[in-house]
Amino acid sequence: MNKKLKLFLLEDDQSFGSVMKAFLEMNDFYVRWIDDGKKAISNFRDEEFDLCILDVMLPNVDGFTVARDIKIINKDIPLIFLTAKTLKEDILQGFKLGADDYITKPFDTEILLCKIKAILNRNSTITDQNCENKEFAIGKYIFKYDIRTIFKDGNEQKISPREAELLKLLIDHKNNVLPREKALKILWGDDNYFTTRSMDVFITKLRKYLNDDPNVQILNIHSSGYRLAVEDLSSSKLKV
Repeated sequence: MNKKLKLFLLEDDQSFGSVMKAFLEMNDFYVRWIDDGKKAISNFRDEEFDLCILDVMLPNVDGFTVARDIKIINKDIPLIFLTAKTLKEDILQGFKLGADDYITKPFDTEILLCKIKAILNRNSTITDQNCENKEFAIGKYIFKYDIRTIFKDGNEQKISPREAELLKLLIDHKNNVLPREKALKILWGDDNYFTTRSMDVFITKLRKYLNDDPNVQILNIHSSGYRLAVEDLSSSKLKV
């Protein structure tokens, strides 16, 4: 028998929360439902979860604050935010905190289910994929894809599954352009405005991880996408 995947649900609306919990359990998930942000972290620490669904608008402690604390405990866990607000600033804040998706209420529970499965399948692929080459040289860095770690001069930087997959896509395209739409479809399953802004956040993080080597660049290719380039000083060519 397959082990049930565990979902952490934070939703203060009793009626909506009970319906969501029942629906997700009916679809073979284990669900830990918490209705108060103040209780969230103590309950999150009790078990190991595969994904979090967090309402943003909560009494006492809001969903963004809970997400920050969750990411301190487990920086790789996927997050889906739920909100009745459609302000761009709130949605971007969610993505900056590491959100994998952002759903505005009201929504179809079947859509939520599809998004949960897509995120979990994507993360499983990132974790378990048996790629032929799992170690890559990027300028002065060594990127070990299988353990999601970037090494340089004895220092190491752990990165999230999605950051690792995005960096791997950039490497796979070597000196060619990685089309924005292709990356969005592979990593987010959608290429709308908000997922595009989310990918921009991840690109910024990757640039920060690689900024100690001035010969390494992640270039914006206008209206097209991104290109990872390493300057070869001996030949004045760009390569990966």
